[in-house]
Amino acid sequence: MDDPQRLNQLVRDAASAIASDPRRAVELLAEVEREGARHPEIAHLKGNAFLALKEPGGALAAYDAALVMEPYYLPSILGKGAALDDLGRKSDAAAVWRNALKVAPTAERLPPPLAALHARARTRVDEENLRLRDHLAECVEGVRALYGASELKRFDESLEIFAGRARAFHCEPTMLHFPALPPVSFFDRSRFPWFEDLEAASGVILEELEGLLASPAADAFAPYVAYPPGAPVNQWGELNRSRRWTSYFFFNSGARQAEACRNAPKTAALLEKLPILKVDSFGPTAMFSALAPRTRIPPHTGSTNVRAIVHLPLILPGPAWFRVGNDKREWRMGEAWAFDDTIEHEAMNESGETRVILICDAWNPYLTEPERTLVAAMLQAKSAYHARSGGRAERFT
Repeated sequence: MDDPQRLNQLVRDAASAIASDPRRAVELLAEVEREGARHPEIAHLKGNAFLALKEPGGALAAYDAALVMEPYYLPSILGKGAALDDLGRKSDAAAVWRNALKVAPTAERLPPPLAALHARARTRVDEENLRLRDHLAECVEGVRALYGASELKRFDESLEIFAGRARAFHCEPTMLHFPALPPVSFFDRSRFPWFEDLEAASGVILEELEGLLASPAADAFAPYVAYPPGAPVNQWGELNRSRRWTSYFFFNSGARQAEACRNAPKTAALLEKLPILKVDSFGPTAMFSALAPRTRIPPHTGSTNVRAIVHLPLILPGPAWFRVGNDKREWRMGEAWAFDDTIEHEAMNESGETRVILICDAWNPYLTEPERTLVAAMLQAKSAYHARSGGRAERFT
């Protein structure tokens, strides 16, 4: 091999020449290779030069050579997708780019040339996924037409996931995972027969809520997200200690909030009668939740899949939506729903006024009575363990 310093200079000169004189860059890199130098970056730069010359066949061969030396060399994986795309092999390009996007950092963390390729890859993959989705939907439409809407929901989501148009969401509890429970985004209403009583009380609850909001008690609405100084806030930076998302608790981790219950006695009485989750130090939790205009609650997951979270809308001034997994819905007055909050979820109040809902937790309807009893005993044992060791007791969030 010739003088390494000279070869390194040739590589630098080639890299600089790609934009202005890509043919010269190819010649310089070929000279480096004739001297026996082998490195994925050399082959990658050669691929970039061929792309600049609009010779995707040469680019593909160069990127493949780089990947033989280093199969996970991200720049060459992205470049290979571009070469295939320029050759008109759209599906092959999308397949390469799809794998690259699974491991690539976000575009913001990449240098400009790679960020541009990343953006191109994302666009092409989305286009290919849409073409595949449309093809699949067209091919199964005849069979699909044989069935009613209630029989199609899960299949339709599977088609979107299969085509790459949607993610497969799973339970991701931050505290307690109970195995073998179905990862259902929104539970079927039939599993909550008491919803009718809750919904029938909407007017009474709203009347008490409006009374609270018009009184000094409104000051008791406090930021729902309240991390102490020094704690990592992750996605909660914008909402931490913010009055854009506030709550008014009737029960907080099983503790009855006496003043709140006095201020809204009918709401408190209703909550006490409902078959919601009741475990000392863990439940119930029940509150009014107020979300300010044009405020988004970012994607997150909850503590445990042993519970279901219930929402009852009370003040809906305009567009406001809620997403659990791939299921995105808008609240409708007088209609409650329950969902598994260990599946990624988020909310948005797009209106110009505050949105308020009632939130409470219930047992996951797929838990049996013996399982509920055992889980309650286990949670209380965990609390006792922390108390005995002087540690801070865990709570559902």
